[in-house]
Amino acid sequence: MTTAGPDLRHHGDAEVRTDGLGLVDLAVNVRTGTPPSWLREHLAATLGGLAAYPDQTAARAAVAARHGRPVEEVLLTSGAAEAFVLLARVLAARHIVVVHPQFTEPEAALRDAGHEVDRVLLAPSDGFRLGSVPPTADLVVLGNPTNPTSVLHPAAAVAALARPGRTLVVDEAFMDTVPGERESLAAVRDLPGQVVVLRSLTKTWGLAGLRIGYALGPAPLIAALGAAQPLWPVSTPALAAAEVCSAPAALAEAERAAAELGVHRDHLLKGLAAFPSVRVHGEPAASFVLIRLPGAAVVRERLRDAGFAVRRGDTFPGLGPDWLRIAVRDEETTDRFLTALAGVLSTD
Repeated sequence: MTTAGPDLRHHGDAEVRTDGLGLVDLAVNVRTGTPPSWLREHLAATLGGLAAYPDQTAARAAVAARHGRPVEEVLLTSGAAEAFVLLARVLAARHIVVVHPQFTEPEAALRDAGHEVDRVLLAPSDGFRLGSVPPTADLVVLGNPTNPTSVLHPAAAVAALARPGRTLVVDEAFMDTVPGERESLAAVRDLPGQVVVLRSLTKTWGLAGLRIGYALGPAPLIAALGAAQPLWPVSTPALAAAEVCSAPAALAEAERAAAELGVHRDHLLKGLAAFPSVRVHGEPAASFVLIRLPGAAVVRERLRDAGFAVRRGDTFPGLGPDWLRIAVRDEETTDRFLTALAGVLSTD
């Protein structure tokens, strides 16, 4: 375990947000071509009702039905990131452990709230496989599948971390990129202690700018988190998105997108395997791939010059300057990226 760390507030959008270069975005993990037209039209239809205060009733019911849980176990949030802040403010944990490498916002929120945080670092040599955490930890946070490693931990291994007196927070923001959402704990309600599962509609549906996510967990904890929110925390369009994206037709579309993503990811991995200096640790399962290669920082800058933005890895605890995260895209885009990467690496 370690507590030293890099810039926890750096995120992939910083790679492309202000570049002004028209880079091909392989740094942000939002599915391209989204939101789909039917979703844009549905959201636009809500604009006529913006004079009324938001009503969460239908959206909470839809999310609850989607995961087979009572409504009281669902909290709608302004993106999954808000849930991290709420948990940091509400929970009075004595020994907090964040399993890294993972999305850095949970730890940043905990530190901002005045908590001390220990880190358990998963090893690339072990494929970033989930291991044990200190038995004294009463709050454990991990991602599944994990950003940035793309590793999908077995549900049984994650569930084994639950125990009486402990709150286990599982960030499943990318679980809908996995066919069948296998290994999800979203519908599991009988584990010991408190288990909170966080979800986001950002990645599959292209709604990063709308800010909509949700937390699933024990009703008393969900009520406490809700009490810490401001009034009307989720907008009417965001509530409409939560409702319609939880419907059977949308879930079927997401399943098809996850299957297609798997084909595109295999194509990217096959192309990366052709480079002797590039190493992938573990088995990627989400909408991005983490690679390790010497001089990654220089490679990243040269890729920018070639028109491609990729995510630096050194801001994730447990990684360093030799890591890059690459979003999975269609095969044509991937081929153009691989050609650019070949050109960059051939200059060394």
